[in-house]
Amino acid sequence: MSRLRLALAQVNAVVGDLDGNVDRVVRALDEAARSDADLVVFPELVLCGYPPEDLLLRPAFVDGVAAALRRTAEATGAHPGLVAVIGFVERDGDRLHNAAAVCAEGRVRGVYRKRLLPNYAVFDEERYFQPGGESPLLWGVAGVSVGVAICEDAWADDGPLSRLADGGAEVVVLLNASPFHAGKRLEREHTVARRAVEAGCAHVYVNLVGGQDELVFDGGSFVVDPSGQVVHRSPSFVDEVAVVDLDVAAAPTPEVGLPVVEITTGTAAASQPLRVPHAAPLLSEVEEVYAALVVGTRDYVRKNGFTDVVLGLSGGIDSSLVATIAADAVGCDRVHGVALPSRYSSAHSLADADDLATRLGIDMRTIPIEAGHAALLDMLSPSFATDGVDIDDAELGLTGENLQSRIRAVAIMALSNRFGWLVLTTSNKSESAVGYSTLYGDSAGGLAVIKDVPKLLVYRLCRHRNELAAADGKVPPIPVSVLDKPPSAELRPGQRDDQSLPPYEILDPLLEAYVEGDRSAAELVADGHDPALVARVVRLVDGAEYKRRQSPPGLRVTTKAFGKDRRLPITNAYRG
Repeated sequence: MSRLRLALAQVNAVVGDLDGNVDRVVRALDEAARSDADLVVFPELVLCGYPPEDLLLRPAFVDGVAAALRRTAEATGAHPGLVAVIGFVERDGDRLHNAAAVCAEGRVRGVYRKRLLPNYAVFDEERYFQPGGESPLLWGVAGVSVGVAICEDAWADDGPLSRLADGGAEVVVLLNASPFHAGKRLEREHTVARRAVEAGCAHVYVNLVGGQDELVFDGGSFVVDPSGQVVHRSPSFVDEVAVVDLDVAAAPTPEVGLPVVEITTGTAAASQPLRVPHAAPLLSEVEEVYAALVVGTRDYVRKNGFTDVVLGLSGGIDSSLVATIAADAVGCDRVHGVALPSRYSSAHSLADADDLATRLGIDMRTIPIEAGHAALLDMLSPSFATDGVDIDDAELGLTGENLQSRIRAVAIMALSNRFGWLVLTTSNKSESAVGYSTLYGDSAGGLAVIKDVPKLLVYRLCRHRNELAAADGKVPPIPVSVLDKPPSAELRPGQRDDQSLPPYEILDPLLEAYVEGDRSAAELVADGHDPALVARVVRLVDGAEYKRRQSPPGLRVTTKAFGKDRRLPITNAYRG
């Protein structure tokens, strides 16, 4: 029985920040060395960040990644006995590989190239990378034979991991950049546990953490023993180096063993106190979604050079949730709420917006839009007239409603321009799906925080955040009156969402089946949904594609978000 001290470095890399990523990796190397680790494992493509997308088409960028790897490998020279496995981009002639470098003693000792390239959902790796060949060897680390693989390699039955196991691997390490969606963590653990049982050896899964555009990486690195038991689980959404000791039984002599390149033979940790693995608790769906939205917002703001955010506060449930997420993400002193009342805004909504701002401790200002609304109506009324007869605001219908929304967008964007604040939009997934938003109005901004959050989940997240505050002895941030009142855009007298849309209890399951499940209209009817409702909802979803294409990026928390996940043509005559 050998003991291997592992360091799982779930790092928050920044795409394109090569120098910064080197610094992050070197700090984690130093931390692992101080803990007398034998082996430190980093996430997939940690040196360039994930996904680098078309930066990979720039030769200078790939050269920069190569230089970053040299610097990082040199840093291992300061830590004798420590082996590091680091994700990077490798150029091989005119081919690029998603690769892992095995580094020790100040140099790169070898490279593993990812064999299975995902090309579905948000992944597009076949656009950039060539698959690697079969892994030719194992690595001897502190007397343990270690195999290396990368992310997708673990998801295929009879894939690269089976060859490592058959060849004599005693531990397999997996480098990952696996983006979050609700429930994904259990999927990973079940899949890797199955591989560990099949292989009869421990598997070490190290994942990226942090936000990158619409993607959020949740970390949650873990170790699975040969029986499939999770013996260590790092916390979700935390940048952390976890150090654990793993007792490793010698593998049976393989019939056709892979060559083993011995790097280190002893373990510095042998005489140290045992680092007992610890399994952090799994989060519930609502807990992990809320955490993902906070981390995704924080990193989008920070990594894009902003400090403050601004959003319209209507007193409704959606803007209340976004404001609360923003306060948790960047701090209450950097969140600016704006009430933009029109002639149709109710007194209770203004009071709710003010109450929310007070509870959160955020900046709140009020900019009435009546003067601008009246001026624009006066300016446009000759063109709106029919047969020479002027019409009033009430007769304008949707045109008048959208005019108010666009006036509000102009005011918020003006604040953004004046102070350099990032505009957060507040539309949820249910509204975005059916086009219940105004192009260049409430859809205008820099980040759509809850773009992938269905309306019913919005309510669950609000209640969850209030429960957290109450459990901590604090005032719940979202007023009960916001949770209890019927949703309304308040763009005409007495307006409610359910006058234009089916109740969300009916709409959300239908949208989930059509958008995320790719069910056809006929299948939805066969599932028991009302045929007329199906036809209407499908028509609304398909007809709003041009709006969604022009909307800001939004944080992905479901299995299929609008954006990279779902790429449908705008011009589309198919109705199925």
